[in-house]
Amino acid sequence: MVKGSGPGALSASRLLLVEDDDSLRRTLHGHLASIGYQVQSAETGEAALERVDGFDPEIVITDVQMPGMSGFELLARLREARPETDVIVFTAYANVQGAIDAIKDGAYDYLVKPVDLDQIEEVLNRCVADRAARTPVKPQVESELDLAGSRLVGRHPSMMHVYKTIGAVSKSRAPVLILGETGTGKELVARTIHENSADASAPFVAVNCAAIPEGLLESELFGHVRGSFTGATSDRRGRFELARRGTILLDEVGDTTLAFQAKLLRVLQEKEFYPVGSEESRQTEARVMAATHKPLADMVEDGSFREDLYFRLQVIEIRVPPLRERRSDIPMLVRSILARATAEVARPMPAIPHDVMMELINREWSGNVRELENVLMRALVMCRGSSLTLADVGGARGAAARPFAGGDGDEELGEPADLTLESMEKLHVQRALQATGGNKSAAARLLNVSRPRLDRLIERHDLSH
Repeated sequence: MVKGSGPGALSASRLLLVEDDDSLRRTLHGHLASIGYQVQSAETGEAALERVDGFDPEIVITDVQMPGMSGFELLARLREARPETDVIVFTAYANVQGAIDAIKDGAYDYLVKPVDLDQIEEVLNRCVADRAARTPVKPQVESELDLAGSRLVGRHPSMMHVYKTIGAVSKSRAPVLILGETGTGKELVARTIHENSADASAPFVAVNCAAIPEGLLESELFGHVRGSFTGATSDRRGRFELARRGTILLDEVGDTTLAFQAKLLRVLQEKEFYPVGSEESRQTEARVMAATHKPLADMVEDGSFREDLYFRLQVIEIRVPPLRERRSDIPMLVRSILARATAEVARPMPAIPHDVMMELINREWSGNVRELENVLMRALVMCRGSSLTLADVGGARGAAARPFAGGDGDEELGEPADLTLESMEKLHVQRALQATGGNKSAAARLLNVSRPRLDRLIERHDLSH
């Protein structure tokens, strides 16, 4: 598996790029390959069709205005012969009707030149995620605690109780309510239940209810029909429909409105829903799980969460313990996180001295495992030798920053002469590049920015030499 530079992981999807401008084609080909895609290019629609059978692309990006066959003609041919292939159209001659026609004719998206690499990456991230939701995935198998595909780590009694509950509920399709503070791994618990169920080959679809504006949440979950609201230029399937017989996780369900809760209750009771703007109901077989960091029982008491929905969701309840309640698991978590992170950037795993491990064990970790992951990723960037130090992990006893050794050992990067945001940003980018041996894709992942944004930061701070 190859990860992209964006926030979401990308598999090494096969992508066919169709563009008659040689310079733009080479630029896009190089960038798309650098962020993890298997890319082939064609300069005409006719050439693209010749490559399709042998290459079997999952996604096609095509220009509209080309010699011979236009991008719209190519789209029509692909939709007829390969309806499973997603087609993204881009053009320098943007107009409303062109966008409407492209989406109506089955294009996944319609972009306007000049091409913004961040925008293309964002659209591709979304496309890959949607394809994953549509495509059955074989479950991974791991022997750890006999939970297939699980990345759950820990042997504290509270976690062993979670594992046993997962084993029991995986045999059924009953709704599950997962409670826990932010960063404890609630989605990971839901995924593990799904991956150990009889329907593990069906999609797992997670929706963060708090991250989607209230006016769009219904459309996101239930879909919509063309013309149901401004911008609805075509029918769109919602997450319940994409989940098929798999699992849909409603993350942060405690942040939904009472009006939406009523519609969600109907889905649980009747196993049917109405796309926005449609008078025809659709059936769902998806198993529903919900997660929240909020005290739903208290919310029921004060009237901010529907009691009937609460009891529908709470058929089985799993509480994921905060990290401060299972400190004995921290050494195992630290080693597991560092092993994955160092494998990703192809560098040796650093040693963890006793004082550093004790510092990590004794912290409060209000952000739980997610905060621990962030601290360790930063430590990898800051680490100058073969062992982590208190300074690397931001320990109180290591507050005085140590100089950072360059990748070749000939240069040291100390603290900047001033503490302006500009200077600190430059230093942080330098450290990320040196920690990854100049590998820009790996440095972008460490910094949690896209590859194009990292390129702009390198250019802004004159770090290309």
